[in-house]
Amino acid sequence: MRIQAQISMVFHLDKCIGCHTCSIACKNIWTDRQGAEYMWWNNVETKPGTGYPTQWEDQARYKGGWEKKGDRLKLRMNSRLGALGNIYYNPYLPTLDDYYEPWTYEYDNLINAPAGDDQPTARPISQITGQPLEIQAGPNWDDDLSGSPVYAANDPNLADLSEEDRAMLFEIERLVFFYLPRICNHCLNAGCAAACPSGAIYKRGEDGIVLVNQDKCRGWRMCITGCPYKKVYYNWSTGKSEKCILCYPRLETGQAPACFHSCVGRIRYLGVLLYDADRVTEAASVDDRALVSAQRDILMDPFDPQVIAAARANGVPDGMIEAAQKSPVYKFVKEWQLALPLHPEFRTVPMLFYVPPMLPVQATLADGRVNLAAVDEDDPLALFGSIEQARVPLAYMARLFSAGNTDEIVRVYRKLLAVRVYRRAQSAGDVPAAEAVRILADAGLTPDSAEAIFKLTATPTFEDRFVIPPMAREVNIESVIDPLTHKQGAGFGFRQDARRGQ
Repeated sequence: MRIQAQISMVFHLDKCIGCHTCSIACKNIWTDRQGAEYMWWNNVETKPGTGYPTQWEDQARYKGGWEKKGDRLKLRMNSRLGALGNIYYNPYLPTLDDYYEPWTYEYDNLINAPAGDDQPTARPISQITGQPLEIQAGPNWDDDLSGSPVYAANDPNLADLSEEDRAMLFEIERLVFFYLPRICNHCLNAGCAAACPSGAIYKRGEDGIVLVNQDKCRGWRMCITGCPYKKVYYNWSTGKSEKCILCYPRLETGQAPACFHSCVGRIRYLGVLLYDADRVTEAASVDDRALVSAQRDILMDPFDPQVIAAARANGVPDGMIEAAQKSPVYKFVKEWQLALPLHPEFRTVPMLFYVPPMLPVQATLADGRVNLAAVDEDDPLALFGSIEQARVPLAYMARLFSAGNTDEIVRVYRKLLAVRVYRRAQSAGDVPAAEAVRILADAGLTPDSAEAIFKLTATPTFEDRFVIPPMAREVNIESVIDPLTHKQGAGFGFRQDARRGQ
């Protein structure tokens, strides 16, 4: 048992209002410069929808992440040595059109245009070529367009849905969508790091944050293909790759990352998870239906004396262990099992988890109408509609958050519904208290856990949401970890690169 610490995140999707404040906060701090105009380290997508870059979830097209070959894992794009064959030509990269060509406006024309009969305009021009440009895409181009034949209908997650499920999503009377904020997942089995020929991408040893060494990066862009979430970007001005750094300069001074701090809906939680590094490959190698539970199994109890001893033996400081014991992420992911990873079938073991959205709560009845008066009033759960008749099909949610395993999604929703019924019994009094407790027990919860879930979801303080550990950078030594073997060393030379205080 080799215990390591990982800064991890939870996003509660029921609370996201799609305001993009997080994206703007990140853009203003990190990517407001030449060559980074099209980079959105944090973006908010409408689901169903094609996302950013276009259809990033389609790994038949982009070849990101890992695939299981027998009992082993291999990069979907090719082997590490196989990357040499495509080092100067990579057919699996998103094109600029899959993002958008960065543009500005010809503001100078408003002031200096010659006198004439027409009002001068500020035409859009490319920030790369300086030529006039017809704008056809952007980072949130399909915002709120669920049900559209151009965007939502081309969502790769619809592939396994029945015609009936599709009708539930796209008939105009029943249109529904939700928001999906995305940042780098800072994965335990990061595909970007495994794909990098020069070993420029590494995980910090003390907190697991994935970074790009700008001195080592040679601009080969294999990392962009290797990341199935397409959260690594190429800076066309510097010739280097860049990605979300989880605002580690802020974390090192005890501050939450910018997108977390600015979140209007307070959907974001940050904390430490302790995990068994010896079992990462094992957790990423199980069958699809078991991926969520396998990832959960390698997350260790920070109160277990054996885990604490193993963590200390592996150099995890006491401050990090104490932060793990207070972590809201541990509660959501491991203790309550409410938060799930995004696309675990990519097998990168992501460390960003999502509480699936419950909205809308009304059930869709057999005749296609929403009619709460027809719901069985004797069933307290029916107050919020049936899980099986939800307007967002379970198969769609399972494709997003549990590699198609609908049982995992149903378990989460039963817990979320049970907490709502329990709180309604307390606030409205129209559900018998004993019945509310029984429903909690059926979902695997207790009144104490229901109260804790409600508090952390609805009334958390800043300190509840963000448990930032002391980073102790002055005493840490970080090593490049080879993601293929989880040993020290990466790149073609497999050179150990231990660096102090950087």
